[in-house]
Formats: sequence, C-alpha cells, structure tokens
Amino acid sequence: MNAAETIEAYYAALRAGEPLGPFFADDADRSVVKFGISEQLIGTAAIRTGLREQTETTTDWTVESHALRVTEREGYAWFSDDVELCWTDTENGIRHEYDTRWSGALEATDEAREWQFVGMHVSTADELAE
Repeated sequence: MNAAETIEAYYAALRAGEPLGPFFADDADRSVVKFGISEQLIGTAAIRTGLREQTETTTDWTVESHALRVTEREGYAWFSDDVELCWTDTENGIRHEYDTRWSGALEATDEAREWQFVGMHVSTADELAE
C-alpha cells in the first residue's frame, strides 16, 4: 500500500467506525502529533486514546476527499486535502458538518513500506458549534 492508499484507508476506517490508532506510528519520545478541529494530541498513547473515545461517541461519518495531494520520497510522505467532514455526536444527537483542511506526514515503518502517520493536522475556517 502506498502513502495515498494509506490515507484513503484511514478515511474509509473513519467512515466505518473502525479503529484508527493503528494508522499512527509508535513513538517512545512523544514525537507523533495529531491536531483535530478542537484538540491537540501528542504521542501515540494520547492519539490512540483520543481516537478510541471519538469512535465510541460518534457515528454516521461522512469523509469526502476533494483535493488529495501526496508526495512520497524515500520512506517519507506528506499530504494535503480538502475534506467535507460530518458526524453525529451519540451523546447529544447533534450533527456536525465542516469543510476541513488536512495536512500531515507519514513514514514508511518497515522494509515492506507500511505507511503510518507521524503528524496530522485537521482544521476548519468554520466556527465550531457549541
């Protein structure tokens, strides 16, 4: 699987409510980071916990990629995308809909070139719903 296919698989897993933590590289020094629309998670443990809690409290995800751009270079890749992102909060039933901007970096973690995220940033120009 190349880096672009890994990103698309992440989107598919998000839509399906599957575990997202395995898409992020293991780190001993808390160097992996994920910025979401309203949170900052530093280190693999925090990212995996945050994503697990997100999966447990949300449903009905829409993840529509509109401009995925990926560059790979000798074991590293970086990307950007414009993504229509929607989900329903299972705790209060509120539907959230945002036009988001994604960027990040991936690293090939072994000889087989299994790609994992080492950084991800998701933002929106929209105001966050309270």
